[in-house]
Amino acid sequence: MKRFITLCILVALAAACKDTDKKAAAIDPVTGAAVDTSNFTQVLWLDSLVNFGNVNMGEHVQVAFKFRNTGTKPLYLTNVKAGCGCTVPDYTKGAIAPGKEGVVTGAFDTNKSHPGEVRKNIFVSTNTQDGTNHTLTFTGVIKEVK
Repeated sequence: MKRFITLCILVALAAACKDTDKKAAAIDPVTGAAVDTSNFTQVLWLDSLVNFGNVNMGEHVQVAFKFRNTGTKPLYLTNVKAGCGCTVPDYTKGAIAPGKEGVVTGAFDTNKSHPGEVRKNIFVSTNTQDGTNHTLTFTGVIKEVK
């Protein structure tokens, strides 16, 4: 009987210690720290898929993805990284004010890829309500030079 009472007390204590706040804290992908969701905003990607067309092997391609802060708080791009080593991303740094636009670019080296159709990604983390992770995609065809 003592074990049963001890077990009931332990279960009650565990239930009392349980976090009753159902709001999950967002995690900054760079620092791993919790971020303040009250400062989340909204982003509209004007370009999230870009086709660079046909290029010859050895050419360098520059792609651009434009976006607009459609929310009421400053927009921050907290992490931007390429899906592979053949693409070097760059982006608008600092706060993007509500209503203002920014750009994510990718410099693509076709020498580090293969001939034929290609599909590459750039991954962007932001402080946005509708999801903090965004995937930007660019496609095209690399022709082998003979």
